Amino acid sequence: MLKTYCKVAVKYPGPEGILTYQCPEDFSIKRGDLVDVPLGRRKAKGCVVQSGLTEIDVKDDLAKYTLKPVVSKEDDLFCLTEKELSLYEWMSRYYHYNLGMTILECLPKILKRPRAVDFIKGEGESIPHTLNPDQQYTFDEISNKLNAGFERFYIHGVTGSGKTLIYLNLMKKTLSEGKSVLFLLPEINLTPQFTQTFSKFLECPVLPYHSGVSNSEKNAIWKELKENSNPVVVMGVRSSVFLPIDNLGLVIVDEEHDQSFKQSDRCPYNGRDTATKKAQLSNCPIVLGSATPTVENFFTFREGNKSSNYFTLEKRASGGFPKIELIDCREGKEKGPRKKFEENDLWPIHPKALEQIKEKLSLGEQVLVFVNRLGFANHIQCRGCGYKFEDPNTNTALRYFKSRNILSSAHSDYEIPMPEICPDCGNMSLLQKGFGTEKIQDVLQHHLPEYNIERFDRDEIKNVKQLEDKLDRFHKKEIDLFVGTQMLSKGHNFERVNLVLVMGVDSIMNFPDFRAIEKAYQLITQINGRAGRFSTDAKVLIQTLAPGNKVFEYIQNHSFSEFYEEELIIRDISRFPPFGKMAAIYFHSRFRERLMTNVISVGETLKSVIQKNNLEVDILGPSPAMIEKRANQFTWYIALKSNDTNQLHKVLSFFENSYNRGQSITYKIDVDPYQIY
Repeated sequence: MLKTYCKVAVKYPGPEGILTYQCPEDFSIKRGDLVDVPLGRRKAKGCVVQSGLTEIDVKDDLAKYTLKPVVSKEDDLFCLTEKELSLYEWMSRYYHYNLGMTILECLPKILKRPRAVDFIKGEGESIPHTLNPDQQYTFDEISNKLNAGFERFYIHGVTGSGKTLIYLNLMKKTLSEGKSVLFLLPEINLTPQFTQTFSKFLECPVLPYHSGVSNSEKNAIWKELKENSNPVVVMGVRSSVFLPIDNLGLVIVDEEHDQSFKQSDRCPYNGRDTATKKAQLSNCPIVLGSATPTVENFFTFREGNKSSNYFTLEKRASGGFPKIELIDCREGKEKGPRKKFEENDLWPIHPKALEQIKEKLSLGEQVLVFVNRLGFANHIQCRGCGYKFEDPNTNTALRYFKSRNILSSAHSDYEIPMPEICPDCGNMSLLQKGFGTEKIQDVLQHHLPEYNIERFDRDEIKNVKQLEDKLDRFHKKEIDLFVGTQMLSKGHNFERVNLVLVMGVDSIMNFPDFRAIEKAYQLITQINGRAGRFSTDAKVLIQTLAPGNKVFEYIQNHSFSEFYEEELIIRDISRFPPFGKMAAIYFHSRFRERLMTNVISVGETLKSVIQKNNLEVDILGPSPAMIEKRANQFTWYIALKSNDTNQLHKVLSFFENSYNRGQSITYKIDVDPYQIY
């Protein structure tokens, strides 16, 4: 019998990861099959990317190696269709990440005997709210093009403008035509709200997909989508973009600006951009939506050739915009004999803020307090000798968590019990500096003992059940005030909230990142959106040491596009996105001197190649990472910036093909980095 051969993308960290194997004699394999193959002395998972090759096709491999046969393959339930495999191949090329690793890391864990799962069934209940004129216009324009193939649309609507109602109507129309919908949202904490809405008004199975879903449930969802062609709604975080939805008719990405769509470990893909490619491969439209678009998408749709597909909702569907009040926390601004603000037992809550919180709570309303940090104190220091308690893995300050009485690192798993004395001088007086959610809760509970104050953060909420319980108790008014992190800013509808206090935004604006002001604007605007959704008498208080920052002016004026137009001028001058494309190459090693020497050499080589080939690519660095040491590994990086996407990828490809992977140094490429660390 004539031997045939196949190419397999193998899950191992090589530069390419596509190896040649002999096709097995006792079972057939085809492109897209998941297989086990021999790799050295072990077996490895892989995906067939070519099959039915002859000896002539693989003569070079036969001359070098003895080609071993494929060992086994997974059930056809987990084989990839041409569209699915094409998506992974695009990701591998675009993000410069090994194809086998990309596929096998993105698939759910394959179980042989997953337990049965009951899917959420839709009721088909009619939608109670009618579209207002702005919503109706947006719906009509997009709806008329639902069957016209791949197209990109953007809904730029202020918080509370009713984007969800438009999504719901578009989904209902798509489902009525026998096609499925993929709905992407940035984080798990939004899923209970959308699950309830979609299951109530859409007459089809609703399949939530996120980290809170068990492996059995993920396998059951995969099986349902492979075996059943009836229309469904798949609703989930970025990883749901890889689910095998064969009859896909519409993709929606809500809160497209959110950085949670960008994966930081493994393949650093952006779920929003990957969803756009999925829609293109499925020849269906994609709708992006946000109250605070990324600067790149604002430019693409508002200024670029997609302006006809850009829709604005500048009014709230109900309620009104909250009044924005800045509380100046700089020293010397308060008159009288009162102690300095920092020495007051109310710190870090400003007296003006507490006064307004008391007033709202006394009226039976609820209040939200936002701070972008966990814990009780940001760091601990000895008052006697100045000794700082740091994480030995990263050399960063340890945070104090009072409830657990521990010091814990934000950048590794390192934690220790809270010391009673300084290990250097024996002093028993340890200074607590900075604040987080736990400190705010403690101070507020001390001054407002008659109210129930709870935290809404990742330290308190670790799974969907805890999340649903917190939200349910808040809606029932069993909780009067939430102190929370960014989780509070994401799309929640709180009926009795007409006051929000925002703290700690100065640290976001002062972060050394070209997107820092954009992120601050987005975050504060999203937080502001939690107040006044059902009332015209609402207020947002912002404590700051920089009240003159222009970003506050845009926020106070509820400006719809002025921030973006100003930011685009700055980006254009500096040639940062959207006027330039960026990538970063991160290098890691246990040996700092060896790493530095190697990275500096790579930087010089890349500069030389760019110069010789007249490429318009700028090199930034080499530089140490902001946190240079993590888990006993040092990190340095080289950033690349170019006006020409193709030229940028050429430089990255040259690096991959020429880099010597030895010397105990590893690297990782990040295309379109959300931030360079």
